[in-house]
Amino acid sequence: MRINEKKYLPEYLKIIGNEIPTLFENFNFSKGKGNFEYLTKASAVYSSNIEGNSIDLNSFMNYGLSKEKFKPGKEIEEIENLVKAYEFAQQNELNETNLLTCHRILSKTLLIKSKRGRYRIEQVGVFGKSGLTYLAVEPELVEREMKQLFSNISKLAEETITMPEVFYFTSLIHLVFVHIHPFRDGNGRAARLLEKWFIAEKLGKEFWKIPSEEYYKKHQEEYYRTLDLGVNYYELNYDNCLGFLSMLPNCLKI
Repeated sequence: MRINEKKYLPEYLKIIGNEIPTLFENFNFSKGKGNFEYLTKASAVYSSNIEGNSIDLNSFMNYGLSKEKFKPGKEIEEIENLVKAYEFAQQNELNETNLLTCHRILSKTLLIKSKRGRYRIEQVGVFGKSGLTYLAVEPELVEREMKQLFSNISKLAEETITMPEVFYFTSLIHLVFVHIHPFRDGNGRAARLLEKWFIAEKLGKEFWKIPSEEYYKKHQEEYYRTLDLGVNYYELNYDNCLGFLSMLPNCLKI
């Protein structure tokens, strides 16, 4: 799947795309505790929660106010590393090299040093309660698929596209990245960061504030269900992708 294709765009626009400018206009970027630092931490917490981290946002923020009183555990360190990865992305251009740097930062507690910021050399799958639910592309093909993905991202970065199109392509980037599953671990965290990185580069830094990770966490069952388009990389049916693509705009309704 080439993420710069517009095959599903007309139907996407009918379902939700045409609503996006209005949703954006009504979205309050300073809602609640809406400062940039707080929302970056919130993004990291919710993204970690999706992967099973048990530290909630309130606990993480309270820890930050009194670090000298507590020794951070692995889950706290995991979130702190992801915050650092978001901060790096916010200050740097979106490209393949910088994404690998982000992965190296966020995976410090997830992987041994030799596997951080490097594409996997193992065959990997996604497992559910009933066993293996998805088998990713072979490790020897990962780099090729990632080069193709970033080639498409670069082309989109140079194009002038509408706000609904930005959301559409952003979600496709997230979807294709997850299906490639390029890392031994940390793929979900990296995918959600990459999604927000692209939309912020196209629409402005304020878009780092949109609560996409929070929305995915609150609708986690739907998130995983709509990511599931086939049992392996070669049997993915992107004709069923609109369920997932519709999720990102809905985060503007929070």
